[in-house]
Amino acid sequence: MLYIWICIIPLILFFGFAVFKLFGYYKDYDLLVKNITSANKYNMSFKDNMDEMMYRIIIGNANWTNPEEKLLNEDPKALINEAREHFTELKGKTVEDSVRSDLDALLKLLGILDERVDDILVNVEEGGHYDENMEMLDMNIRTLTSLIQEDIQKYIYDEAEYMEILRRDVGKSLRNSMTVIGAILAVMIVFIFITSRRLSKRITEPITELCDMTEKFAGGDFTVSYHTNSNDEMQTLAESFNSMVQEIKLLVDDIHREQKNARDAEMRLLQEQINPHFLYNTLDAIVWMTEAGEKQKAIQVIQELSSFFRISLSKGQSEITVRNEKEHVKNYLEIQRYRYQDILDYEIDFDEEILDYHIQKLTLQPIVENALYHGIKNKRGGGCIKVSGKQDGEDIVFTIEDNGIGMNEEGLEKLRKLISGELVSEELVSDEQRGFGMANVEQRLEVHYGSEYGMTVDSTYGEGTTVTVRIPKT
Repeated sequence: MLYIWICIIPLILFFGFAVFKLFGYYKDYDLLVKNITSANKYNMSFKDNMDEMMYRIIIGNANWTNPEEKLLNEDPKALINEAREHFTELKGKTVEDSVRSDLDALLKLLGILDERVDDILVNVEEGGHYDENMEMLDMNIRTLTSLIQEDIQKYIYDEAEYMEILRRDVGKSLRNSMTVIGAILAVMIVFIFITSRRLSKRITEPITELCDMTEKFAGGDFTVSYHTNSNDEMQTLAESFNSMVQEIKLLVDDIHREQKNARDAEMRLLQEQINPHFLYNTLDAIVWMTEAGEKQKAIQVIQELSSFFRISLSKGQSEITVRNEKEHVKNYLEIQRYRYQDILDYEIDFDEEILDYHIQKLTLQPIVENALYHGIKNKRGGGCIKVSGKQDGEDIVFTIEDNGIGMNEEGLEKLRKLISGELVSEELVSDEQRGFGMANVEQRLEVHYGSEYGMTVDSTYGEGTTVTVRIPKT
C-alpha cells in the first residue's frame, strides 16, 4: 500500500495543479471572449445609431422640441453614458497596458462627443441654426463616431491578439504538462520496477528459505528451525512451521519409543517363552520317559518341543499365520499335558476360514500359560482349557476359557490395570504376577493394531476365567 500511494500521490498533486492552471486559463479566455463580444456590439451599432439619432434631432423628426416626448424614443446622451460606463468597466477588467491605452483614448473621445452633442442640442432647443447644426453633424459628430468606431476596432484587435497570446500559452502549458507527465511516468516506471524487485525479493526469499527448511525436514532433519525478522504473515508461517516440526518430532520420538517398547516386550516375551524352567522341566520329563522305557512318548515330546521353539523363533518374523499360532498353542498344551496329565485337559477349535490370516506371534500361548499356572494348577482336581477362534465381521475373535480357580474382584481389577498399563508388574506381590505375559501381549496388540483392538478379561472366583482377544483380519 505504501508503494501504491508513493505512485499515486505525485499524480494527484500534478493533476490538481494542472486543473487549477487550466481553470485560470479558462477564466482569462472566457473574460476575453465576453469583452470582445460586448465591444463588437458597439462596433457594429454605435456609430450608425448616434449619427442617425443626431440627424433626426436636427431635422426635427425626433420631437426634441417637445419636452414631454423628446426623451421617449431617442436619447443620445443616454447612449453615450451607456457606452462610457461599459468601456469604463472593461478598462477595470483588463491587465494589458496597450489595451488600457486604447480604452483611455476611447473614453476621451466619448467625452468630446458628449460635449459636441450638447452644442447641437442647445441649438435645437433654441430653434433655427439648421445649417450650423448640419455642419456640426458632418464635421464633429460623424468624425468623432468614426474615431470612436476605430478605437473600438483597435480594442477588439488588441484583445484578439492577447487571446492569441493566451492560446499560445495554453499550448505551451499543455506541452509542458505532457512533458512533466511523461517524466513522472518514466520515474514511476523505474521506481515500480525497482520496488517490485525489492518487494518480490522480500516475499520470495523467506519462502525459498522456508522451502529449503521443509526439504531438510522432509529428509528427516528434525533440528531445523525457521526464524524471520518480519512482522507479517511470514512470521505467523514461521511460528506454525516451527511448532509443526516440534510436534512431529515429539510424535516420531513417541513412535520410536513405542517401537522400542514393543521390541523390548517381544524380547521379554520371547525370553519368557525360552525360560530355563520350562526347558529344564521338559527335558527332565523326556529323561524320565526314556528311563521308564517310554521312548515313543519321549520322541513325541521332543517333536512337540522342537515345533514349539521353531514357531516361537519364526526366523525373526513378528507375524505368523493363525494356523501356526494354533499349532504353537497345541504344542505347548501337549508338552504340559505330559507333565500334568492327571489335572490338565484341553480343547482347540478354530474355524477353517481364519487359519490363513496373520496374527502377531506369541499372542495366545502366554494367555494359555497364564490359565494353566494361575487357574488350573490352583484348583483342586482336574481342569480344562478351551481355545477357540472365529470370524466376527472384519475382525477375528479368540477366546481362552479355563475352569480353574478364577479371581476375586480385587485380583481381577489388579490384572486389568496391569494389562491396561495403569499398574506395573513390580507393584504386584509375587503370587499375583499372573499378568506379566498378558500385559506384553496387550501392549504389542495395541502397537500393531491400534487401541480399538486387544484383550478383555472376565473371571469369577471358584468358577474360572475367560480372556477374549480381538484382532483385525489381515
